[in-house]
Amino acid sequence: MSSNDTTGAPPASADVQSVSAERDAAPQFVLPLVAHIEKTDPPARTDALETAARAVLTILADERSLGEGEWAGVMRDWQDARIRKVVRRARGAEWRKASALPGITVTGKAAEVRVFPPVPLDGWPKELAKLQVSGTDLDDPQDPGAPDPGIPVLWTSPALDMSAGKAMAQAGHGAQLAWWDLADADRAAWRAAGFPLAVRTATPEQWRRLTASGLPVVRDAGFTEIAPGSETVIADHPALGSRPAGQH
Repeated sequence: MSSNDTTGAPPASADVQSVSAERDAAPQFVLPLVAHIEKTDPPARTDALETAARAVLTILADERSLGEGEWAGVMRDWQDARIRKVVRRARGAEWRKASALPGITVTGKAAEVRVFPPVPLDGWPKELAKLQVSGTDLDDPQDPGAPDPGIPVLWTSPALDMSAGKAMAQAGHGAQLAWWDLADADRAAWRAAGFPLAVRTATPEQWRRLTASGLPVVRDAGFTEIAPGSETVIADHPALGSRPAGQH
């Protein structure tokens, strides 16, 4: 699984097409996500992607991340710079050690993802730093089917072949861009419902329509796997609707 970086901007500026020099010059942090993946019974790929996206939303909305909460300062620092996320895997004793660190574990159908407060790029806790970034991929034994009506959908590009870890981080980016764009009442409603969402791969026709809709688009910085500027995920939240392209 691989580290990921998006050029999305913080809530005060939703321009996802450029990254200011100030943001690049700011201290760089990363949001660690650890997926529980045992050799004998790994989760389905879509389940892992959806759980990772919900984990990002959960920490964004957590009281410890807001106001004067214990994670609020580092969450602000992280969002003031590039929005980096790294997905690593753990099993057995590794997972138990990671679970003992401050963070939040989010569960899906079978997937488990623990999200931690942001850490400096070169300041990972030793329990997380030694976890593998690559070496395990995931697939869907069965077609996940159409998403339930009325729930947010994070559409992944049909033109890109991403590892499970890359796709998990990109889904998290998409969820975060949707969160930033929502009105407070819509955020509260989504949180109260437990952050229902689906992750699906768009058809080429759907992707063309979505890219012209004005919905939040994740553009990858290109440090791993795919070319800089690649559009990876579009966040289709019912409360956002379709807007003229370029407006957020």
